[in-house]
Amino acid sequence: MAKKGKGAERGGKEGGRRSGDRGHYGRLSRERVLATALELVDREGLSALSMRRVGAELGVEAMALYRYAPSKDALLDGLVEALFIELQEYLADDAAVHQLVGPGEAAAGGAGAPAGEPEWRTELHRIAEATYRVALAHPQVVPLLATRMLAVPLARRPLAVLMDHERVLELLEQAGLDEERASMAFRAFNSWVLGYIFVELRAMVDNPEETDPAFRLGLHRMPVQELPLLRRTAPALAEHAGPDGLAAGLAALLDRFVQNAG
Repeated sequence: MAKKGKGAERGGKEGGRRSGDRGHYGRLSRERVLATALELVDREGLSALSMRRVGAELGVEAMALYRYAPSKDALLDGLVEALFIELQEYLADDAAVHQLVGPGEAAAGGAGAPAGEPEWRTELHRIAEATYRVALAHPQVVPLLATRMLAVPLARRPLAVLMDHERVLELLEQAGLDEERASMAFRAFNSWVLGYIFVELRAMVDNPEETDPAFRLGLHRMPVQELPLLRRTAPALAEHAGPDGLAAGLAALLDRFVQNAG
């Protein structure tokens, strides 16, 4: 009687997991690996991410993933890449809607620039709102927009991220800003959009079971004498300002940079 090979024994123990790059649903690709990693993090958080878990989701051994993401850091960078690829797709779909129904009707569903604004300004508002919506669809990944951007030099960032940077710089050039002012506006644009997203996602509710607003926010934990303004403002800070708040701040920022341009 022939003995079972080690591969067959392993396959039986691990639910048919394969060591090659063909998973449960066909041959692997970088796009499939990143999409699966993103789904896993959306569902269970960043702490659940590992080569072994992603491999299990795809039905392959962890080793099969290393040609697509050679390390855990590469997988984290891949999540950022996946987010920006989704942003590109969102913008492309949104542009198609604008062509079909016209910018006026399309803008009715968003909080972008007011009607009649220059195209460069409308586009910057559209990018900002799209970034906001994509990020809020994947809140578990948002911290990586800060940590990986700090850890990865500009030239080593994923192409999808660099293409986003290029798009913003092109629009600032169209606004008539010289290189120095465009670089300042670029930093301010990214700081505002990403900072706004981080603030929108911050934890504010101390006890979700509470119905009383003060106890729900845990204001009783904050000393009255030292923090009177913060205690009074906390309920308003706990409210999400949404795309309207993003657009209002961006409008003020752009006004500051273009008032002396040209």
